[in-house]
Parts: sequence; structure tokens; C-alpha cells
Amino acid sequence: MPNLIETTPCDGLLPVSAGELLLSECAPARVTSVAPFRGKTRAVGAALKAMGLGWPGPGRSVATGDAAIVWTGQDQAFLIGAAPEGLEAIAALTDQSDAWARMRLSGPGAGAALARLVALDLRAGAFPKGAVARAGLNHMMMVLLREAGDVFQIMVFRSMAGTAVHELHQAMKAVVARAALR
Repeated sequence: MPNLIETTPCDGLLPVSAGELLLSECAPARVTSVAPFRGKTRAVGAALKAMGLGWPGPGRSVATGDAAIVWTGQDQAFLIGAAPEGLEAIAALTDQSDAWARMRLSGPGAGAALARLVALDLRAGAFPKGAVARAGLNHMMMVLLREAGDVFQIMVFRSMAGTAVHELHQAMKAVVARAALR
């Protein structure tokens, strides 16, 4: 009988760095997809408020402590780092914890590295702290969240973790190499 060992999506892949840029794996956390039933969005928002959160507007997130609710599409969000207590009767809940690889890109030039792979305006004025986008990371789908000035959380499907790490690391090295030419 095989001996199965539980690993994180980026086990053995991260961390990687280039200059002051660091790509690391986010701490494992519960990820629950929350989709309010018809007419229950306000009730879901109220239940999330009891957790210190709230229903996020399009392209936004709400965070408190280690918990966050991240917009992922129309009438859908990911609850990260918290149990979906009080939501069972008012929303469709799906455990997504093992389906996503969650990475954090940080350091000066993080936005420039992402800009090589993402067709979004990542300047702080256009994509401020708490902003979220569902977009392509080169040729794969991702959820991108700005946690702070030069800190981004990147979520890709678990099956694409190796490819995402490779492409992000190449972009990081390119940004560092370009800066060295100045």
C-alpha cells in the first residue's frame, strides 16, 4: 500500500528570491468559496460582519487579523483563514483549501515583476491595498490581491503551482537584471 504524505502546493518549490524580491508560500489556511443564495447577499454580509469582515465589493477584499474575504467574481468570494460559521443556510459553501496554491510576492519591484506577466495596471493608484483581480498570469488563471504597497498575494490552481513559480521567478530575475543596468 502506498504511503501518502500530505504536502502544501508549493512544497519544494518555494521560497525563491531575486535581489530584494521574495516569492514565498502563504501559510496554509482554510479557503471556502462563498456564493450567497438568491436574495441573501445582505444576510451573508451581516454574518461576515459578525466575524469582523463584510461582503466585499467587486475587485475588493476585507481583512481582519488572519481572516479575509476576497472577491472572486459576481456573487462569489473566498473566505480565507476562517470557518464559515453562520453561512450554511444562506450561501453555497465549497471547501477550496486544497485546490489553490497561494503565494506572496514581496519587495521593491514586485509590481514590475508582475507587470511582465499580468495585463493589469498595478500602480498603487489603480490597484491599491485590498484590491483584487481575477486575471491571467501569463497563460494561467489567477486571483491577485494587493496586501500592501509592494506585497501581492497570488492564487493559482494547485496543478499550475510549478509553472507559476517558474514564470514568476523568471520575471523577478528579469526585473533585477534590468535594474542592474541603470
